[in-house]
Amino acid sequence: MKIRATALLLALAPILVLAWAALEIAWRLTPVPLGLTKSPPESVEFVDRTGKPLRRILQEQRIYRSRCSLSDVSPNAIAATLSAEDKRFRVHTGIDVVAIVRALAEAIRTGQIRSGASTITEQLVKLSYPESTRGMWGKLTEAWAALSLERHWNKDRILEEYFNRLDYGDLQLGLASASADYFEKPSSDLSAAEAAFLAGIPQAPSRLDPFKHFDAAKARQRWVLGRMHLNGFLDDAAYARALVEPLRLRQHDRDFEAPLFVDLLLERRGTLPPDGGVVRTAVDLSLNRWIDDVIARQLQRLVDKNVTAAAAVVIDNSTGEVLALSGSGDYFEAGIGQINGAWNARSAGSALKPFTYVRALELGAFPGTVVADVPTDFPTDTGLYHPNNYNHRFYGPVTLRFALANSLNVAAIKVLEQEGGPDTLYSTLQRAGITTLEHSAAYYGLGLTIGNGEVRLLELANAYAALARLGVYKPFRLFVERASLARPTFNAVNTPWNLGLASEARSTESQRIFDERAAYLLVDMLSDNQARAGTFGLNSYLAFDFPVACKTGTSSNYRDNWTFGFTPEFTVGVWVGNPDNSPMRGITGVTGAAPIFHEIMVKLQDRYGTTWYHEPSGIEHCYIDPLTGHRVASDQPRAVQEIYAFAPESARPADYDSGGRVRLPEEYRAWVESDQNTLGDLLAGNRQVKHLRILEPAAGALYYFDRDLSANDQRLLLRAESTGQVEWSSPTLDIHSQGSQASIGLKEGRHEIAARDTLTGETGKIWIEVEPW
Repeated sequence: MKIRATALLLALAPILVLAWAALEIAWRLTPVPLGLTKSPPESVEFVDRTGKPLRRILQEQRIYRSRCSLSDVSPNAIAATLSAEDKRFRVHTGIDVVAIVRALAEAIRTGQIRSGASTITEQLVKLSYPESTRGMWGKLTEAWAALSLERHWNKDRILEEYFNRLDYGDLQLGLASASADYFEKPSSDLSAAEAAFLAGIPQAPSRLDPFKHFDAAKARQRWVLGRMHLNGFLDDAAYARALVEPLRLRQHDRDFEAPLFVDLLLERRGTLPPDGGVVRTAVDLSLNRWIDDVIARQLQRLVDKNVTAAAAVVIDNSTGEVLALSGSGDYFEAGIGQINGAWNARSAGSALKPFTYVRALELGAFPGTVVADVPTDFPTDTGLYHPNNYNHRFYGPVTLRFALANSLNVAAIKVLEQEGGPDTLYSTLQRAGITTLEHSAAYYGLGLTIGNGEVRLLELANAYAALARLGVYKPFRLFVERASLARPTFNAVNTPWNLGLASEARSTESQRIFDERAAYLLVDMLSDNQARAGTFGLNSYLAFDFPVACKTGTSSNYRDNWTFGFTPEFTVGVWVGNPDNSPMRGITGVTGAAPIFHEIMVKLQDRYGTTWYHEPSGIEHCYIDPLTGHRVASDQPRAVQEIYAFAPESARPADYDSGGRVRLPEEYRAWVESDQNTLGDLLAGNRQVKHLRILEPAAGALYYFDRDLSANDQRLLLRAESTGQVEWSSPTLDIHSQGSQASIGLKEGRHEIAARDTLTGETGKIWIEVEPW
């Protein structure tokens, strides 16, 4: 009998060997399942410049998917998954015969199927065929495909692909996605307790969803931990610790940070990266959140002024990267929540004036060039244009420095007219990246310089950044080109998708659009706090303990106000207004946007430090008479120091009469004879001043006082027309005198201010009102 059996085996052996060889050949010739030949695209995850998550985009509108390599998977997660799903994974060849026999015996004994026998390889095949055939034929097909796959892929590759395709519930596909979703950590950092918790979910992702059925998921975790202990992956002590380790699930809400920034990024790109993945953006989330709080506080202070919205941007001048883009209000508020104040086009007000002045400086003007700030009619195609200054005052002969610092409308229009008209400014703004001027230059006319065109906060801030670089334009960037302020912490990549996005269609390269010396002169004008003191005071929100160039703007009827400013390192832009375009109540750039701007600029200086500019070659210094703009000796009574690139004219005999008074051209005549003339006997042909007259502040004027600032930080300049020196006094306000200048600190109430001409003894007094705002 034994001989016959042996003979039979010897006879069958070649057949069995040939059969096995045929199977091996068949398995190796069977292609890898089509669904495994290409990895499914990942969800797109936007992170800030340091790797903090901003938003994940649903893949195929229904799932979140992230990939990781097996080397990035915690050994705990591998042990937990093998214990839960396939403890003999490392030794079987695709199917587990022992598990199949056990499952069949159990089914025969109990009359029902109580446990499965699918290996990880078989499950992976099934995951690649979501519509695979059910029943016995389907099982056989999966088994065959699993045996074939094991001939093509090694165990690590199979396990890696398995981890990246498992459904972990809560719309999460892949271990990396689940680890970030439930525990806010990479899969490499999972503890044994966390790994067992996740490994248990794929058995029934809906029934074991931790956010809906935590107790069931926790029970499953304890079972997995028991299997890990039984299989030798956990010793007694580690098992005991894992059982009592608290699970700290993250709050059940999706990452949704810097929403307006991400919306803008998606709007400008139009499509998502085709392969998904992590996209590192330029925004600094911690800075963006802090600015959100600053805006919220300012809006609360302005709640009774019909102010409902604000936006702010911060640009890194060295790269053009947008470090912050912050808006206000509830993003999910119907109708207005998703209106992006940083990208919505609004009337610019006076914020465009610097671009008129920089062109004048390029054409040969200098900060001391004098322009006539007097009532003027400008002929246009539709009739005479009769602009006015914001405070309805005219100052006569003013330097460009004074005119820009105090935002004089008529002077700016005259400068624009003298340099060639609206076409000049129109082309300048286009070169600086402004894309919202949809009409011709003629349509806007000379009023373009005082803001009758619409601009976007981000684009105009980036135009100011060109001034901050002394004339070099860079496209703003929503993605990180290089880690200039912080090192990314994980999975931070640049892709062809994000690298292809820049703020201008015609070029992504830096280019010089302004003369360096002209830009430097403009920067010097914009940073001159003394020059703007007549309008804004010495201690406004535009005053800093370090040099900052800045400019405000307010559109008609107080519908928009702006503040822009920069140091060599950073440019900041702020807009305040209402999404429905309704007017605010008396809120200007210096009271609405400037407080936000001030806080941001101080924060940047404290956090990173700031520097200032070195004079470019070709910048010279001289003394001028500010009433003529001509060079004079340093000992001339009115001489002030000024800088220039193109040498100004020297004083001429025709500038003065025999008494040393300034002769002004004919265009000043009406102003000289008006009550707005505050120069008195300094001008030839002027009526003689015989009586003391208080010029500033105006009698009966109403001022607003910020309770958050001390009176010493809110001061007004005092000016009077007189024969001799003026002595000032007030029974209720503090007056500070230094040389010929005097200023007064504000506080609430009705106050008397008195002046006395020390030469004639003549006195005068006025009353002003100061209210909180």
